[in-house]
This record gives sequence, C-alpha cells and structure tokens, in this order.
Amino acid sequence: MSFPTWPPHPRRDERGAVLPSPVVLLSVVAVALAAVTFFATRGEEPTEREITQAAQQQESPEVTAPSDGAEDEEKPEKPKKTKPPVVRSDVGVVVFNNSGITGLAADVLARVDEVGWNGVAADNWYGTIPATTVYFPPGMRDAAQKLALDLGIQRLMPADGEMSDTDLTVILTGELA
Repeated sequence: MSFPTWPPHPRRDERGAVLPSPVVLLSVVAVALAAVTFFATRGEEPTEREITQAAQQQESPEVTAPSDGAEDEEKPEKPKKTKPPVVRSDVGVVVFNNSGITGLAADVLARVDEVGWNGVAADNWYGTIPATTVYFPPGMRDAAQKLALDLGIQRLMPADGEMSDTDLTVILTGELA
C-alpha cells in the first residue's frame, strides 16, 4: 500500500500554467519602465548654460518718446551709472567645508582657481548651514553672483561678522554638481 505524499504531485498527463515569481514580475516591470524613460527623455536638449561677459552683451536700442510738434530741446544725456565688470582674478575666495566629505573644500578651491578666481584658503566650518552658500561682504554682490554661477551654487547671502569683509566666502554642505 502506498501513502499519498503531500502536496500531491500532478499526474504526467495533467498540464497547468506555472506563474512566475513576484521578483520576475517586478524585474519585467522595471525594465519596461526604464525603456519608456529612455525613449521619452532622449530628444531633450542639454541643460548647460552659456556664460557671457557683461562687456560682450549687446546694449538695447534707445526708445524715444514721439514728438508732440513742439520744438525739441536737446537735453544733455545723463551718464548711466555702470558698474565695472567683475574681474575674477581680483576677487579673493575662501572655501569652507561644512560636510562630512574629507578634502571637499580643497577640491572646490582648486576648481575656483581653475575658473580664474583668486583662491585664498580652504578650511572646515563649524556650525549649521542649511545649504551650500556664497556669502559676500558689502558691495560684492555682483562678484558673488558670478562665482555662484561659475560653481552652480543657488544660494547667496550677505556675510556675517565671522566671515571675511574683503573676500567671498563659500560654505559647502555637500558636493557641487
């Protein structure tokens, strides 16, 4: 007498569908989503920005008011107050690391030098900074904006009392893009 085994085995002439495991199903879905994403994003333009010098930008044409028929008096043109262009090599930059990444400030200082800024020093910053920031002393906002653009930093703030009053200060909270 033979005892039935559990679970009972199907007879050889019985056919059935074997369902794939959930891991296989998830893998197939992931590959399909990756393929859709690849085809959906392949026609996009690169997101690089062109940096131009202020002196190279074209001035907009002057707009004059229509004449009302009265005798036009020549008014002396007021000279426009123009700020001198920022010369990178004339501006000092101090870089501080406020992240756990060893050597980050030195790496970014080398990048600052490569772009043409005057890299002054790199060190660690002790305190809490919410995001990577370029701090600027009074009168140096334009230079700070240019440095932030060069490094891809989004946050600008006026320098506080603990920072240099002659140089731009960069405090890093993570790697730059």
